[in-house]
Amino acid sequence: MVGVSDALRKELQPFNIFVTSVAPGSFRTDWAGRSMVRTPRSIADYDASFDPIRKARLEKSGKQLGDPIEAAAAILRLIDAEQPPAHLLLGSDALELVREQLKALQKDIDAWESLTRSTDS
Repeated sequence: MVGVSDALRKELQPFNIFVTSVAPGSFRTDWAGRSMVRTPRSIADYDASFDPIRKARLEKSGKQLGDPIEAAAAILRLIDAEQPPAHLLLGSDALELVREQLKALQKDIDAWESLTRSTDS
């Protein structure tokens, strides 16, 4: 989705229309609680991997760091910005996750740089 947002941002920039890809962390909403509809069907091969995730999601439901009211206020500030960012993270958990991903990406880039460059003629 980020690629689509980036392309759209570049296409609309000459018209003074801004596009921001918003990546929220966990917020205290009911998405993981009673409003989440779960299928009774499961795939046994995935249960060992996903059961701990499902359990953690239920245990954290309603206890997330993110405050939905603060998220709404942040979105309103974004809307009012003269030069909004291409990407906006909401929540410290989102920030930490993306920073970890960037470190891993940099590590891969560095480790495979010679192969990357080897395709130049």
